[in-house]
Amino acid sequence: MRRLEELTRENIWRLEPYSSARNEYSGHQATVFLDANENPYNDPYNRYPDPLQVELKKRISVVKGVRAENIFLGNGSDEAIDLVYRCFTCPGKDNVVAMEPTYGMYKVCADINDVEYRPVLLDEKFQITAEKLLGACDDNTKVVWICSPNNPTGNSIDREEVINTIKGFEGLVVVDEAYIDFSRLSSLRFELDKHPNLIVLNTFSKAWGCAAIRLGMAFAQKDIIDIFNKVKYPYNINLLTQEQAMKALKDPFEVDKWVRLLLQERGNMMEAFRMLPFCERVYPSDANFFLVKVSDAQTIYDYLVSKGIIVRNRTKIRLCGNCLRITVGRKSENTEVLAALRRLGAELRVKG
Repeated sequence: MRRLEELTRENIWRLEPYSSARNEYSGHQATVFLDANENPYNDPYNRYPDPLQVELKKRISVVKGVRAENIFLGNGSDEAIDLVYRCFTCPGKDNVVAMEPTYGMYKVCADINDVEYRPVLLDEKFQITAEKLLGACDDNTKVVWICSPNNPTGNSIDREEVINTIKGFEGLVVVDEAYIDFSRLSSLRFELDKHPNLIVLNTFSKAWGCAAIRLGMAFAQKDIIDIFNKVKYPYNINLLTQEQAMKALKDPFEVDKWVRLLLQERGNMMEAFRMLPFCERVYPSDANFFLVKVSDAQTIYDYLVSKGIIVRNRTKIRLCGNCLRITVGRKSENTEVLAALRRLGAELRVKG
């Protein structure tokens, strides 16, 4: 790995971060707060939240098995994604490499930050090799993006190829594990000490059922986390989000139960989809969704919308022609979508 100073945008490395009122008395007990121009009434919402989410990180550290100093919390994973660009890439000069197809925000953030985005096409099994990813890199490549399990394909990327990419690249490798809780693979966050250039993303939006609170996690070496904290907005995680996350973290076994239910439903749904007359292929999945290739994705999508059922039409994405992405819902929701599709299949047979 190149020295972090070489990878960091020069102005960011020199940046003197904003010092919030709450940071300045850190380490001391206080009962009277007259430092932040807050209204003394309407407790507790009149006070700014902890800018570094210390208590929340301590709890996440226990549940996730990662030291608190190696955790960054963002307004959804998208904040961490954007910070990677803002901290480590120079607009108009640097580039990043990513798989294709994959999560669309990597490219959106590249475009916003005026950074060249180099997609590398997956093979017919939705896999990629380290050789192909590294072959797309040059001296100005700062970041390689790997989403595993991948979105929208649902599959995990071969672990050996991911590790070879991390070891073979001198810049930063970001592995987005938003769906790792639905996979049998262990998280790469447990291997941070082996790989100083690794950033692992995770989220409260999927397995934890907390998409509405917008809380994402990034796990990395402390020097990388320190740079994120230097650049982020002072109070990026509001009090309500921190409180709700603490409440969710009290019962991780409930999350385990949800995951087991969803995995069971995923298997049932995938098997049922294979029986539909217009289904051409159901792709393997390690996520809480699966990708299915059908005879006419747009017609089927429009039919479901007319019945008040929303799935994702991915047909315009490379390698995903005539593919729908189906999120696994409650048993009642899954039954409803299957019933609608069976009715559509019967109607098409009659017309045929």
